[in-house]
Amino acid sequence: MSALAARTRAQWVEVARTLEPEGRAFIDGRLTEAQSGTRFQDISPIDGKAATSVARCAAADVDTAVANARATFESGVWRGCEPKDRKRVLLRFAELIRADLERLAALETIDVGKPIANSLAVDVPFAADCIAYYAEFADKLYDEVAPTGPNDLALVRREPLGVIAAIVPWNYPLIISAWKLGPALLTGNSVVLKPAEQSPLTAIRLAELACEAGLPPGVLNVVPGYGEEAGKALALHGDVDMVSFTGSTEVGKLMLRYSGESNMKRVALECGGKSPHVVLADADIGAAAEGIAWGIYYNAGETCHAGSRVIVHERIKDRLIAEITRVAGGITLGFPWEPSTQMGALIDQNHMQRVLGYIDDGVRSGARVALGGKRALAETGGFYVEATILDAVKPDMRVAREEIFGPVLAVSTFTEEAQALRMANDSIYGLAAAVWTSDMNAAHRFSSALRGGTVWVNSFDRSSFATPFGGFKQSGFGRDRSPHAIDKYTDLKTIWTAFK
Repeated sequence: MSALAARTRAQWVEVARTLEPEGRAFIDGRLTEAQSGTRFQDISPIDGKAATSVARCAAADVDTAVANARATFESGVWRGCEPKDRKRVLLRFAELIRADLERLAALETIDVGKPIANSLAVDVPFAADCIAYYAEFADKLYDEVAPTGPNDLALVRREPLGVIAAIVPWNYPLIISAWKLGPALLTGNSVVLKPAEQSPLTAIRLAELACEAGLPPGVLNVVPGYGEEAGKALALHGDVDMVSFTGSTEVGKLMLRYSGESNMKRVALECGGKSPHVVLADADIGAAAEGIAWGIYYNAGETCHAGSRVIVHERIKDRLIAEITRVAGGITLGFPWEPSTQMGALIDQNHMQRVLGYIDDGVRSGARVALGGKRALAETGGFYVEATILDAVKPDMRVAREEIFGPVLAVSTFTEEAQALRMANDSIYGLAAAVWTSDMNAAHRFSSALRGGTVWVNSFDRSSFATPFGGFKQSGFGRDRSPHAIDKYTDLKTIWTAFK
């Protein structure tokens, strides 16, 4: 066991108390206050108290950050450097993330309220691994020579887009920032990163580490602030070439509108989800329950592809709920600094009330609370909700159709496979899905017919950087992760040379 993993709750509380998080913006290689001089309070969901104050960037700061990003891009100091040098800097960046494990993990837990064990074992290492994964492509991407006649040469080159606005959410700030920074920086772009106002701290630290790794000033800028101020200004900016956004479907639609109202910049969206588990009568109930429980209660259900719907054959429904309840009983809801905690806080008070409101609405609509359903750990001052199961959910209920983004599982039943498939696909979302069955013919039928960017068979949430992530329908378009993510940060240029 590492020294960090062996720390006690009291030791982690002391780490947090003495951390002194950096709250300034990062523009042109240095930390800076917002031009207005104003700050906002960064409230930790752990206890509802202010962790620090953060620069409240707005349109003027966005203008400065974009201008620096543009100047750096046009100078060629990053996009024009040798691929091996770009690879070296990005690999150094990944190593610095790994070396800063304690600080980054503590910042992530302070901001988001997720268990420190998860921040240490998942969020920080995955962010570093993502940067390293894309670094390795730097000297392995080839351009093309198109087939022509003997007197012509047609080169097809992949070129960076320019200035990328990366707008990231609060549920996985480190990981999703890395998903965007890795391919964007690999391909020679400059980036202005806008973290969610609820979780700005690790983004600022990432920029510091990137600069330390050798990334030229101006290539990566961070503008913390409110979405309706800094985020909107960035999405509307006429000198931004692309917005890569992860967040709600509602705000994703605003990104499309802002693109049309400005310079028709490219937009890549990874938005909401309402992922179904289809559990057939012949499924391994124990395995399904394990996957379902962790798929909704990990990260307190604040996961865009969380398996928040269960569509189960009526014959096995009661047994499945009993098994999910058993598994959920072993997922410890608790204080995030406690190393044994497996489920932490929701992001803020408003969101906690929203989640509890959905539970109440489900009950009023006829659903039955089979597990949980209440606020927890109120004495801490933080924002915690019990692992919850709603049984007897009808397909037209709000809890079956809308993204709750919390630890709430909606259970519905079916009698025929065709009915199950209709229920699973009857959603505005299409981010992910799962099918549980011992019949591989049924597995193939469902995996082909389910409308989701990822479909798991007899598993849930298994992935690697080698596989693309994104959705269908109103879950967005464009892909993060895998080599496919590289494409959206580049464009193709044809250079045709004629010879006499």
